[in-house]
Formats: sequence, structure tokens, C-alpha cells
Amino acid sequence: MSGADHIILLSGGLLLVSILAGLVSSRVGAPLLLVFLGLGMLAGEDGLGGIVFNDFQGTYTLASIALAIILFDGGLRTPLRTVRAAWAPSLALATIGVLITAGLTGLAARYAFHADWPTALLMGTVVASTDAAAVFLLLHQHSLDIRRRVAATLEVESGANDPMAIFLTLTLVELIAHGGSKGLNLDADLSVLVMELGYRFLLAFGVGASFGILGGMLLGRLVNRLELAPGLYPVFVVAGALTLFGATQVLHGSGFLAVYLAGIAAGNQRLRANTLIRRFHDGIAWISQIVLLIILGLLVTPHALGPYLLPGAAVAIALVLVARPAAVFLCLTFTSFRLEERLFIAFVGLRGAVPIYLAMIPVLERLEASQQIFAATFVVVLVSLIIQGWSVPWVARWLDVQIPPAPEPTNRLDVNLPSQMDREVVGYTIKDGSGALGKTLAEMKLPPGTRLLAVLRENYVVPDRALADFKADDYVLLISPPEHTMTLDRKFLPKRRSEREKEMTMVDFSFPAAAPYAAVAAAYELPMAPEDQGRSLADVILARLKVAPVRGERVRIGEAELVVMEMDGVNPSAIGLRLEPPPPPQAVTRLRSSLLWTHRRLGLGRLRLRRRRA
Repeated sequence: MSGADHIILLSGGLLLVSILAGLVSSRVGAPLLLVFLGLGMLAGEDGLGGIVFNDFQGTYTLASIALAIILFDGGLRTPLRTVRAAWAPSLALATIGVLITAGLTGLAARYAFHADWPTALLMGTVVASTDAAAVFLLLHQHSLDIRRRVAATLEVESGANDPMAIFLTLTLVELIAHGGSKGLNLDADLSVLVMELGYRFLLAFGVGASFGILGGMLLGRLVNRLELAPGLYPVFVVAGALTLFGATQVLHGSGFLAVYLAGIAAGNQRLRANTLIRRFHDGIAWISQIVLLIILGLLVTPHALGPYLLPGAAVAIALVLVARPAAVFLCLTFTSFRLEERLFIAFVGLRGAVPIYLAMIPVLERLEASQQIFAATFVVVLVSLIIQGWSVPWVARWLDVQIPPAPEPTNRLDVNLPSQMDREVVGYTIKDGSGALGKTLAEMKLPPGTRLLAVLRENYVVPDRALADFKADDYVLLISPPEHTMTLDRKFLPKRRSEREKEMTMVDFSFPAAAPYAAVAAAYELPMAPEDQGRSLADVILARLKVAPVRGERVRIGEAELVVMEMDGVNPSAIGLRLEPPPPPQAVTRLRSSLLWTHRRLGLGRLRLRRRRA
């Protein structure tokens, strides 16, 4: 009993210290995952806590549950429009990209550790996938608003590439266990082996995808049909997600793919108690991340990492500077991503808990080089978190992929209605800087289907006939379709004007997105292509981008530039014209010149790089 009390005290204390340390780390810009991992090491055998912990089997089981919850929460918060915008490049990066990264990193590991090929390839495979929790936390911690297509690709890829890395790791571990650590016995049965691997791949991803999509849709329907106590809805959802994960794994499918897709399928439905479910999952995902990283930190003995520091750091640098960029550029060759966007995607290939989780599999299977793989993986993760986690905000500004932050709904209240009504009740407090301050209801031009319910002023409801304009500290209640809440945020929430916002809004003229391009081109002497005749400004931008535009998008038109100023849902509502746009960042210009020079020196013929439009 005394031992149990000490464990409870220690667990609660570590959680409290981790949360408080996270607050401090956010102020200095340290990656949260690195802080949680470091606290685990500090509490471990070589640290101040002196806790001796080496239960790999228990950690693997707990890590599987934690990762399932984290991935389900990530899917739950992924809008379907994000998946539509990024499914093709994300799928390429999550499959082919993982293979390329694993191969090149394995090559570096072979020479850095003087390992045999099977061990080196396994080491490369273990660290090949980006970490969903690391990517989500990194973008959230630094309040980074990245161009929508770039952020969507990073989010979907990090959630979808874990199954591929897990499949490859399990396959290699089995091959090494049966073929010996010095070489795989492929001899005459190579075709049989290929067919077996193909069958396993199709089984893992087929069962995982079908169970995930169907299970998520069923879970959403059950939530809306069952009459439960409000507090039980989030518990029911997390229980359903874990059941789906376990059932998929038992049937030899990819449980991690299943829970991620189930989160997307369930999260894009109108769920009963939606706000309560999301808040609960936000909390339980945080607990899962903290507990997972602390335990992984406890599992590591720092003094045993000494022999692996230099070769592990060499592998990490090869991964960050060679393997990941090569995979990104090869997978995104025929996409509309610009050079600076590809560079940013290549750099934000953050490694976190997943590689350490995968490195436990060789240890559990008692492979000969398992301790070497585990220690090297831990070093690679530390280097990745230190180099990439600390420098991502600077790289985003350097490559000019950051856009002005959207208004945060800190003064907005959401009220859940029954899911079949397809409406939301939202409330706003009018503050200084709000676009509604001093305007009448007619001047606000509310989106279609939106109605004003009430205005509370000094604890009294203002009658419709007495409402002249909106004043400071008014509380406004509206009912609206859910797709228009972002538009209402822009109209009623205070506007923040950062330096990046000021830069974007420094346009010479502003027009409605539906304005005819021909009239604007004639007035300001812009190039006029035959196909642009009859197009609106929004159509011209869409034709040149060939993908859905996002806020902050810029398109070069001759010597001028069109800028997407405002969005109404998925459509531009205001377009700016900049007659003398600023030059592109020197980083991109110099890199482009270096690539062209290298290409010519190698005698590879003509290299065509898309000109920078933003």
C-alpha cells in the first residue's frame, strides 16, 4: 500500500511539473516534446529522481494506447476540406516518401555505425516517419499560421505515415529474426517473399482504411442516436476508438490508420455534445502525450548513450538535410507547391515519440542489435527536436510561408444544437478593434442563413427597433450555418494587425473578388491574356494556382501582384492589387540560383523551376 501511494504521488507530481515546465518552455520557445522527454530522463536512473525503469513490454502497451488516442484526436480535429486539399501529396509522402527516407537514412546508418545492411535499413525505417503529435504541437506552440496547403500536407502526412513505418518495421524485424542479423535469406523464394509482403501490405492498409472509415461513421451515428448522460458521450467516443484500434490490430490491419481515419470520419459529422467531446479529447490527448514522453524518457539510460552520440547525430543530420528533403522533392515533383513551400515541408519533418515507440519492437523481439537501434533512435529524436523544433518559426519567416494569424475566437461562445438542425448559436462580445463596433446591422451584411437573435447591453436585451448600432461590451447572439462561423469571427472579433498582417495589407487597391479582371487590367495596364477575358479576379487567381486559393495567397501578374485579402468560407471575397510588389526572399533566390548552377555543372540539361509567385 505504501508503494502504491508513492507511485501515485510521483505520477501526479511529474504531471504537474511537466505542465508548469511547458508554460516556461513556451516563453523561451523550447519544443514541448523535448521538455517532456527531458523531464522523464531527469526523473530516471541517471537523473535527480533515480528511478530505475526498464519495462519495455509495459511501455509498449501503454505507448500503443497513447498513440491511438493522439492519432484519433488528430483525426477528430482534421476538417474534410484539409484532407481534400492535401490527400494526394500527403499520400505520396506517407508511402513513397517513407520508403525513400528509410533507404537513404539506412545508407547513412550503415556507414555511421558500421552496421550490416539489415540492421542499417531497420534503423532507417524506425526514424523514417514524421510524428503527428510533434508536428501538431510545434505549429500550435509557436502560433504558426502557415499557408493552408502546406499546413494541411504536414498535418495529414504526419497522421497517415505512421502505419507505413510500423508496417515496414514489423516486416524487417520478422525478416531479420528469421534470416539472421548478418543477411536476409532471400535465395530462390524471392517471388514468394514479395507476394507475401504485398499481401500483408494490402491486408494492413485495406483492413485499416475500411475499418477506420466505416467505424468512424458508425461511431458518429451512435453518438447522435444514443441517449446518454452528457459526461458519458466523450467516454463513449474514446472507448469506441480504442475498441476499433484493438479489433483492427487483431485482424492484422493497421490500427493506427484505422483510428486516424475514424477520427476524421466522426469529427466531420454534426455530433451531439460536440464541444464537450472535443474538449475531453483535447485533455486526454495532452495527458497521453505527456505520459508517453515521460515514460519514454524514463526508459532511457543517458550514460549508455555515450557511444552512440556522434554516429547518431551524423544519422540525424543526414536525415534532416538529405533523406527528408530528397523524399519531399521527389514526391512533390509534379505538384503545384513552390520551391520555398517544398523546402519548408522538407524541414518540418519532426521526429518524436513514434520512432522511439518503433525502436522498442526490436528490443521486445530480442534482436542482436536492438540496444544499438534503440539508443541511436533516441539520439536522432533528440537532435531532431533540438534543431528543427527550435528553428521552425525562423525558417517559416525566412522562406516566407507564414501568413497573418486568423482571429482567435477568444470572445466567442458556441452553443450546441441537435445535430440534425445543421445550425450553430454563437455569441460575441464587442471589443475595441471589432469590425462591428459602431456599425448598424444592415452595414454588417451577415452571411446567408444567419440571423441576429438578441443583443444584450448592460444586462438588458436591446429591442430590434431600438438597435441603432453595436457598442463596446455589447453581447451579440446569432444563429448561423456552421460553415459561416469563420466569416462571423472576422466581422465580430477584434482584428490583430501583426507586422505580417500589415505587410500583406499594404496593397495599392482593393476590389471585390467578383470584379471583372478585364476592367482592372485596362485601368492599371496589366497583362491581358485571351483566356482571361470574362474572368473575375478570383477566377484569374484560381486559373494560375490550379488549386483552391487561401488567405494571403499572392499571384504575379506581369510586374504587379494580386493578393487574396479575405476569404468567405472556401471562396475569396476581397482581392488586393500591388503595383510594385517586394522582391522575393533572398534565401529562395539564392537557392534557386544554386540549383540552376549545380544542374548545369552536372550536365543534366535544362532545369525548369516555377517562378516564385508569393
